[in-house]
Amino acid sequence: MDEAEIITGTLQSTGRLDKSLAEATGLSRERVKTLIADGAVTIGKNIASSGSAKFNEGTGYRIALPPPEPLTTRAQDIPLDVVFEDEHLIVVNKPAGMVVHPAAGNQEGTLVNALLHHCRGQLSGINGVARPGIVHRIDKDTSGLLVVAKSDAAHEGLARQFADHSITRRYLAVCAGRPNPLSGTIAGRIGRSDKDRKKMAVLRDDSTRGKHAVTHYETIERLDNATLLECRLETGRTHQVRVHCASIGHPLLGDPVYGRTPKPLRELLDRLDFRRQALHAARLGFKHPITAESLDFRAELPADMRELIDQTAR
Repeated sequence: MDEAEIITGTLQSTGRLDKSLAEATGLSRERVKTLIADGAVTIGKNIASSGSAKFNEGTGYRIALPPPEPLTTRAQDIPLDVVFEDEHLIVVNKPAGMVVHPAAGNQEGTLVNALLHHCRGQLSGINGVARPGIVHRIDKDTSGLLVVAKSDAAHEGLARQFADHSITRRYLAVCAGRPNPLSGTIAGRIGRSDKDRKKMAVLRDDSTRGKHAVTHYETIERLDNATLLECRLETGRTHQVRVHCASIGHPLLGDPVYGRTPKPLRELLDRLDFRRQALHAARLGFKHPITAESLDFRAELPADMRELIDQTAR
């Protein structure tokens, strides 16, 4: 059995332990939290028990880093729409219907399977073998832009930008009805629904569960019994656009989870064989984590959403 790698050093800053260790070691903050929970981190002479623990500058640390698990995900020659690529990262335009990473019931045909083939295994491993290179994700039936790290340094830099909400993420969505006001902001904690644990929901403001979420929306085009919206994410929570739009009474067309599509529009979706939520990650902007160059990418609406909009145009 492979032995754990031992990392030692001295903390050069004060504040939260997990943040300071991440800065000192180059590990992701989430990875540090997991190692602390596993009892693999020693601060001074004591085993660390909390990522929020306080400490003195100059305190020594010791981390027993377990050997990486063998990669079992199979590389597959699946076509990718590559928008940008260099030695550090790759930006792809994911089609609707493709799962981002392998999971129960979806071990093959995922974006990760395709990336392992395309990048010849050159993907960061910070998040473990199940999601190599994956910094963020979009739902299976959402199309659009997604950035993937090819190196650990790029992964760390991108993760910091997602954490401080400096990433530009804009979605195009077709919702039922017409929001009032036509443009505005939806804010509310998003967490697991009390009624259905498979769904997310907007929780009460005084809830201690879930995470703060903010979506800014703007009407782009008024349609027949529907509206084309641009949604700008200030935060990035699971199903955020879908949950927030449903919470104000305007679920996305075709969304099988978060709202009923009005009958006339359901008939149109059936005629068009439109079998997904009408949501597309249209714009993604960030600073290159290595060169600091400002990058901004856009992806045109896919044909199925363009046809849906054309058929509902007033």
